[in-house]
Amino acid sequence: MTKPSSKRKKATSATSRDSTPPNDHDLEDISQEENPATATITVSAVEVTELTQEEQSDRLLLERKVERAFFEAGKALAELRDRRLYRSSHRTFEDYCRDRFGHSRRQSYLLMDAAVVFDNLVEICDQFDHKLPTAEGQVRTMTKLEPQEQQEAWLRAVEVAGGKVPTGRIVKDVVQRIMERTQVPNTYQIGEVCQILVKDNPELRGKGGCWAIVSAVNDFSCTVKMWDGEHTVGLQHLKSYEYLPAECEQMQVICDRISRVYSDSLEETVKSLLQLLGKVNRAYLTAVEEKLLKLLELEYGRIP
Repeated sequence: MTKPSSKRKKATSATSRDSTPPNDHDLEDISQEENPATATITVSAVEVTELTQEEQSDRLLLERKVERAFFEAGKALAELRDRRLYRSSHRTFEDYCRDRFGHSRRQSYLLMDAAVVFDNLVEICDQFDHKLPTAEGQVRTMTKLEPQEQQEAWLRAVEVAGGKVPTGRIVKDVVQRIMERTQVPNTYQIGEVCQILVKDNPELRGKGGCWAIVSAVNDFSCTVKMWDGEHTVGLQHLKSYEYLPAECEQMQVICDRISRVYSDSLEETVKSLLQLLGKVNRAYLTAVEEKLLKLLELEYGRIP
């Protein structure tokens, strides 16, 4: 009979505890729980540490790598092309770039052209807080200018951009003003035979003194046919041979014959021979040159 009595006492004791009125501290806690909007939140301060000298150096190095990404790509592509390092797997450089990098022919050459401009700008930009281009599109239009004009255009574009790296649009506007200032009328005619003048243009390396036949007349350049295909060349890199119409027609025939034989997959000796024929400064081939060209036409099945 004692056990039931014990249970009733425990229940009464529990009820007694639950009915105890809360003190002021308990009411404050409840009030805060019921009104979170009035609660005080303590936020610890986050200490921002300065970069060490080594970290600053690493940051600058990494930033330069990001800035030079398109430059390094263009330089690498140019070396792959010039040394023909694609020849073990692809017949042409264009095929290689498409399969290996997903590049169109235009993309590859835009990167290579941009790398040449970037190299030129490095000479003046190191003293201007490293305001170098960070994308190919920022220098694309500057490929139409001479090296000194490229530097002038970039410094002016940085100024217009408020000392920051300018957008492609800003650069394009500056380049357009320079080109309008130095515009020279294009008097060349389709079919005219010209000589290539390199004038410190790395894109024309190995083509100095070669003949070129105008196939299209543009505002500031001409598209010309040469021994190794078509190229777009600025007016400052062309000099007319002033051949008679009949002589221009003879050169066109020679050009067509050489073009049919030439391809990137030819042996270097054969390509060198065709290049020599592409440098003759007369509107005819000698007897020996004619025999050599005929031999190559027979060898590669390119008889006209």
